[in-house]
Amino acid sequence: MTDLLVRLYDLPTIAPRPILAERGIVIRRAMAAERHIVMAWVAAEFGHAWRSETARAFTRPITTLWIAVQGEAVIGFAAYDCSMRGFFGPTGVDPGARGLGVGEALLFATLHDMRAMEYGCAIIGGVGPEAFYRRWLDVIAIPGSERSIYSGMLHSAGDAPPSDVA
Repeated sequence: MTDLLVRLYDLPTIAPRPILAERGIVIRRAMAAERHIVMAWVAAEFGHAWRSETARAFTRPITTLWIAVQGEAVIGFAAYDCSMRGFFGPTGVDPGARGLGVGEALLFATLHDMRAMEYGCAIIGGVGPEAFYRRWLDVIAIPGSERSIYSGMLHSAGDAPPSDVA
């Protein structure tokens, strides 16, 4: 897996997806009081490594975690500045909600937030579903990034992230 570079200063404007509203899906910034719910969901759906990374989003003065909520349930998330500053991710969507535009909405909410926080570029680290990002963004593969910041990282059994999370 490689790292991708995306320019934030020329992000496309994406129209809202009516299907999300029709299904009662809301994309919004996570609140600190929801930390325990979001963290439990991330751990259950994507493993403890992503839970650890996502926890970092709640330590920032402004939470760097966006969530997709349907009713009272979390169905997706996207974060930034968790592994390292300027890195987008981790991100994931419940398998039952994939194909509705939830991943796209989370991606753009997060990247536009990074731009508002004065980042010019973002790194999408250790990309699994590269085609997803290439579909929506003009990204550049970072030469020599196959080892990435994640090489040498400790993993517990069964904590390898799925490759099709968006």
